[in-house]
Amino acid sequence: MSLSDYTVLKPILETDRLLLRTMNIDDVEDLREWMPNKAMYKYWGKSLGKCDKNPELLFSVPEKQTKSFHWGIVHKLENKVIGEIWVYLIENNRMAKVAFRISDKYQKNRYATEALSETVKFCFTKTELKRLWSDVDIRNIPSCHVMEKCGFVQEGKIRQGKMVSTWCDYYLYGMLKQDYIF
Repeated sequence: MSLSDYTVLKPILETDRLLLRTMNIDDVEDLREWMPNKAMYKYWGKSLGKCDKNPELLFSVPEKQTKSFHWGIVHKLENKVIGEIWVYLIENNRMAKVAFRISDKYQKNRYATEALSETVKFCFTKTELKRLWSDVDIRNIPSCHVMEKCGFVQEGKIRQGKMVSTWCDYYLYGMLKQDYIF
């Protein structure tokens, strides 16, 4: 399949403990538990926005057809959205950026690693993407560890660069399809 096959219908990815799926209005209560938490934005590159304070706004506009993916990370046992993961900024169907975040209540349980690993597997086995990359604030050591556990290589450090709307030092991480072990 190719990215264009997923512009309308997004797949559901599944691991032992998680589902990665498109979110909907029924997820608002779960999102309210962690999205407005200011601690979630310490290394996120931006501060709380309108949709972060009021997650129902995420569903007030019809979703556009896109090759990008924005999945809720659902804890299967609790049937609750505990985080988000993105594949976006897709360039020439060849390269895409990944980003993730997990509710602080669920951190340190390897959920981010599990979700990112499944996302990488999907990207390299079900699409034509050849490279995934991300930027991580150098102070966000847990996210750096997640990237490395999932096989990403630290490719460089940007000093006082702009990460979304924040000026900070950040690492660039990358992974090539040829580096991925199937």
